[in-house]
Amino acid sequence: MSEAIARDIVRRIGAEELTPGTQLPPEAKMLEEYRVGRGSLREALRILEVHGLISIKPGPRGGPTVDQVHTENFGRMATLYFQMDGVTFADLVDARVVMEPTLAALAAQRPDPQLVGELSRFTGSTRTDDDEYAREADDFHRLVAAMSGNPVMTLFGQSLTDILRDRLSPPLFPKSRRVAVLAVHTAIAEAVTAGDVASAEHLMREHMTEYAAYARRRHPGLMREVVDWR
Repeated sequence: MSEAIARDIVRRIGAEELTPGTQLPPEAKMLEEYRVGRGSLREALRILEVHGLISIKPGPRGGPTVDQVHTENFGRMATLYFQMDGVTFADLVDARVVMEPTLAALAAQRPDPQLVGELSRFTGSTRTDDDEYAREADDFHRLVAAMSGNPVMTLFGQSLTDILRDRLSPPLFPKSRRVAVLAVHTAIAEAVTAGDVASAEHLMREHMTEYAAYARRRHPGLMREVVDWR
């Protein structure tokens, strides 16, 4: 019963195009609508909260609220299955090496004018301080994934990045290599903007191959570990 209610709430959020921050009906109204016990309704809401689709605020003005869908939540759920299946961090790195070039190629095939404008801010960057560099590198890969136009590929690709970022911090590349990495980001951005599919894919593949090599060099023990549920 609780799963059926949860599915119906998700359908409602999609059908009514409820945006993040929208408050769902109060408990009393939902109990009346679904004609179920309080326990079943609360379990349904808890299912959605665990998956990061809603948040529940306590207090008289609280209640269930639609949350922003984050790739981190999908990645967190995936780590449970990765752990049970014995997937290692090396497997995740290898998957990124395969997926990121495909995302870059797709982005070059269909360059959205608005997103191309956003991509331009990564060209010529020289920010090498830890926090700024890490944030900019993450934003760059996130935007290229979004530009692919394939929400499934974007979700899978970015969730892998989220999982690895949590365990490979501080920034993977040393400061001595960051200017070169940012130059590669610039070259990839220019290839995507120009619609040069072959170059975008090739440059991203070289970039991710170097990324994988650094990951193995700096974190050899972690690479052999099974991904843990977080």
